[in-house]
This record gives sequence, structure tokens and C-alpha cells, in this order.
Amino acid sequence: MELMDKITSLAKRRGFIFQGSEIYGGYQGFWDYGPLGTELKRNVKAQWWKWAVYDRNDVVGLDAAIIMNPEVWKVSGHLDSLTDPLVECKLCHKRIRADQEDKISEHEKGHDKKVVWSDAKNFNLMTEVLLGTTEPKEKAYLRGEITQGVFVNFKNVVDSTRVKIPFGVAQIGKAFRNEITPGNLTFRSLEFEQMELEYFIKPDEKESQKTFEYWKEQRMKWYLSLGIAEDKLRFRDHEPEKRAHYARFATDIEYKAPFGWSEFEGIHHRGDWDLGRHKLTYRDPQTNEEYTPWVIETSGGVDRAILFFLIEAYREEGERVFLALNPKLAPYKVAVFPLLANKPELVKKAESIYHDLKKSFNVAFDARGNIGKRYFAQDEVGTPWCVTVDFTTLGEETVTVRDRDTAKQERVPVDNLQEYFQNKLR
Repeated sequence: MELMDKITSLAKRRGFIFQGSEIYGGYQGFWDYGPLGTELKRNVKAQWWKWAVYDRNDVVGLDAAIIMNPEVWKVSGHLDSLTDPLVECKLCHKRIRADQEDKISEHEKGHDKKVVWSDAKNFNLMTEVLLGTTEPKEKAYLRGEITQGVFVNFKNVVDSTRVKIPFGVAQIGKAFRNEITPGNLTFRSLEFEQMELEYFIKPDEKESQKTFEYWKEQRMKWYLSLGIAEDKLRFRDHEPEKRAHYARFATDIEYKAPFGWSEFEGIHHRGDWDLGRHKLTYRDPQTNEEYTPWVIETSGGVDRAILFFLIEAYREEGERVFLALNPKLAPYKVAVFPLLANKPELVKKAESIYHDLKKSFNVAFDARGNIGKRYFAQDEVGTPWCVTVDFTTLGEETVTVRDRDTAKQERVPVDNLQEYFQNKLR
């Protein structure tokens, strides 16, 4: 079985990711996160928010509406520029992005007759919605990126806080694009989540280049710190003709996925494109100088990051399968077991430890089957440590703590468990 098939199977079997509306045949490009996937997603976003906002004194947060006045998208240029060039097969009328040569070649192999392609045409990726209770309804759009919510609130943020340039605004939220060829599990979806930082600076070429390089380095360090191997990551600069309409220059962080090097975060120098189009300026409170700030953006895909964290963490050791997730990302931090489920004194003690640890961590409790099967199940979902309550616990007040990655065990006093795991999670 190929790695992506294994990841897809594990993701469904263990409650990470389900096909959207599966009982009705699914809906291509839409995915639901199960109980453990929800926890993993929350943990990824929490780590990003801590990095972007809580660990800094020059960044504030925002949560803008998904639907905005349609004029926002007209002024920002997205109605004209957020497009994909597509070619259409004249035999079956399937449309494929013109730059996806591998998919075009694969499609041609699936036909007995020679395929004739149409000329490439641009199709807008913005998702239309109709609002109102009476006809004709007003046409609006689900946001194609979360960024514009920051820009249209620039003045509100400056006026309501004490931020001064340079400063950043962080946001996590849903975006929507009419992708014509969704695929590779959650990698290319029509509904997805982004985590973005817009960092505003004074317009200056030298300073902007320095800031751009700084955020490139910071974003790469973040992924490395959470367990992605250095040889699986790289920067790829955008060629001038392939840059987004707003970008003065841009770089992607790519991951070496089973389906090839794939982008999951972009660092963009947006210049004054957005604030300029929205006619927003900044007045320096000390010098009274007024100017249109430039912005350096880091834009990461939450769903793509989760997919790559899962791929990177997948391990097979003989018959043992486990996810070597960074403990900060793992859905459960600890699992607690009674050695035997038919011994009330062991179950009672295990439940007591479980409830005590739940005050600080997301903890699993399992008394089903034998201890080996319980370890196997927790390994597959990436739980870093398993605590087993045995008969020695009742006399000595110590438990066995098993490490997921090494499968080694050690005895730890019950009273020290909170501190023990807190230290591990630093």
C-alpha cells in the first residue's frame, strides 16, 4: 500500500479526517475533522497563535467576517486576478489546470482516441453566494483569502490599540476557492483554513528586504521546531511572471510529500498594493509623517500543515505503526490504563489518576482488551506517553510510564506525574 493510502486509511480509522457528507457519497474537495483530527487542528493553531501573538509584543490578533462587502474584492483585484488557466478535453469536457502537465498526460492515457485540448482560459476561483430574503438577491463572495479582513480593518486596529509601525496583525480563519482539481486528501480543497500574519513596515527597500528574510527564517524554524525534518523542507522563489497580482516578490515553503514537493506556506512582499487600493494610510504619532505602509505576509495552510505533520510522523516498525507527532501537537498527551479491567481496585486508581491529569492535559482512558492492544491503539494516534496502573501502584504509589517513540518504560511516583509531563511538554 502506498504511503498516502496508509495515511488516508489511518486518518479515517482513527478519527482524524473524514470525507465530507460521506453517507451521501461525499462531496469532492470538502473534508470533516473527526474527534482526534479536531484536537490536532486545535493544537496546530494554538502553537501558531502562541508563536505569532503571545510570544511577541508587536503583534495583535483579529477575527474578520468570512463574507465582506463585494466592493472589497473588486478593489483588491481578486475578481480580476484570482484565476486559474484551464484547458478542456474536447472528448469528455473535463477541465484541468494548464500548468499540470502530469495530470494532462494521465488524462490522455485514459482515452482510446487522441485527445484534443481547448486553448487555456482563465476561470475565477472566487466562490459566489447569494444574500437576501427577496429576489433579486445580492451577489457576494466567500472570501478567497483571509488577508483582506486585516487590511480593511487596518485603521480600526491602529485606532483601538497602541500598536505602532512596525507591527503585525495575526488571523486564523476559513477561506474558499473553486479549485477545479482538488486532490491528495486535504492538500487541495475548496474549503480550507489559513493562519496568516500581516506585518506592516515603513516603505523602505532595504528594510523590507531585511524583514522579508527575517520572516522566512522564523517560519522555517517553526516547522522544524514541531518535528518536520530539515531535508523535507525547502524555499522556492516565485518567478516574476508567476507571482500573485499583489506580490512584489514571494517565496514558498515546500514539503517533500509522497506526491512531490508541495507548497504549504507563502512569504510575500505585498508592498502597498492592498492598503493603497483601499486608500488607507498611517500617520506616525511622533513625526506626524503620513504614508502608506508596506506589508510582509506569512500565509500558511492549516489543513496542509496538518496533512504534512501526519505524513512526517508516520512510522512502521515491524507490525507496530505509530505517529511520532511532536507532543505539543498530539491529540492526547497521555493515556491512562488499569493493567486489568476486571480488578475494581486497579480501575478505581486509574480513574483517579486520569481525572487528576485531565485538569492539565487532554488525556485518554482505556480499559478495553489487553494492554498490548491498548498500546497499539495509542501509538497509532500519536499519544506520547501511556500510564499503566498495576498492583505495584497500590502498594508503592508508582506507575509505569511508557514512551511512544522508544517503547521504553520507567516507574514514576503518582504524585510526580503532573510535573513529569509538564516538563516533557516544555
